Amino acid sequence: MAPMSTWKKINLAVTIASVVVLLYVLVLILQKSTPPDVAFDANAAARAEQKIEAAGLAVAAGHAAKVQLDPTELNSYLHQNLELMGENGSMASASRKSDEVANANPTPVDPTASIPDADHATVDEVRSSVTDVKVDMVGDLIMAYVVFNLHGKDLSLELNGHLHAEDGYLKFEPVSGKLGSLPLPQSTLDAAVKRLMSSPENRENLKLPPGIADVRIENGQAVLIYK
Repeated sequence: MAPMSTWKKINLAVTIASVVVLLYVLVLILQKSTPPDVAFDANAAARAEQKIEAAGLAVAAGHAAKVQLDPTELNSYLHQNLELMGENGSMASASRKSDEVANANPTPVDPTASIPDADHATVDEVRSSVTDVKVDMVGDLIMAYVVFNLHGKDLSLELNGHLHAEDGYLKFEPVSGKLGSLPLPQSTLDAAVKRLMSSPENRENLKLPPGIADVRIENGQAVLIYK
């Protein structure tokens, strides 16, 4: 059996190594990744609205319709219509759960554990902490870059995946993601998205308008298929 001093040295080495690893993970999480290079244009937002309005008129006249939005049109439309936190941290609507954030007890092993009430989070609650959204599209993948506020610190989240409609509801299937510069395991992504999208509170938020049959990404563009 090794002397006690040797075991103490081993324990100290393991402790130091663990602290270094946790600090490294923390640095990766707090280091925001590079956002996609997308443009915002008021004219592009207007074009997107015109396309959507024209599709609605076509459907009302009994015709099928399809809307295609390029990255600039989609991002400009989102930027114009999404309600995000202002620079002062306030929301135009949807209140933040400040008490739960303040009392949260993060677990370094699982990055998503630092998000309060992750099991019961709703779309409105998640949106209430988001400060910026940028979306890029490559092939049939949508690549979302989201900045959200947690404990007064802005963190970035990247999610790449497939978008489609199923039984009248919007579905997202993640294929990769990063929290800050920390790659997230596929199991973590799947579990987080499943919790968010399967919650009864989110069903109405994810329900597509009656006239839309499908939403998907094709050739780097968002495609809305109308009935």
